[in-house]
Amino acid sequence: MRDLASNISAIAALAPAVQSAAINGAAIDTQGFGSVAFILNTGAIAGDGDFGAKVQESDTDVSGDFTDADAAVVDSTADATLEAASTYKLGYRGHKRFVRLAITKAGGTSIAAGAVAILGNAASRPVA
Repeated sequence: MRDLASNISAIAALAPAVQSAAINGAAIDTQGFGSVAFILNTGAIAGDGDFGAKVQESDTDVSGDFTDADAAVVDSTADATLEAASTYKLGYRGHKRFVRLAITKAGGTSIAAGAVAILGNAASRPVA
């Protein structure tokens, strides 16, 4: 099918909420897909919040097994410090089965943020 919606899967990667600490998003299983990108939306930042985002990878979905993905396999529009009311793309080109988005905190009070993982290049189409 030529329509985009039939060729991708969208999965909640980070529930939209006000984050006051570093947080790890959901483990996203990439099996059956050839690519994944995270779309991160931010809202208000309070108290000079200094938050960032990174992609982590793992061969398993066990939380303690995730490590930061090498910069060579991540394409990102995210600034080192996230801005309020902004949208960022973080693409992953690595070969690990599981990936997740991690929000880091260097200082400040809080940030409103949420993210969706978009999985593409599905092995079987249309995608449900």
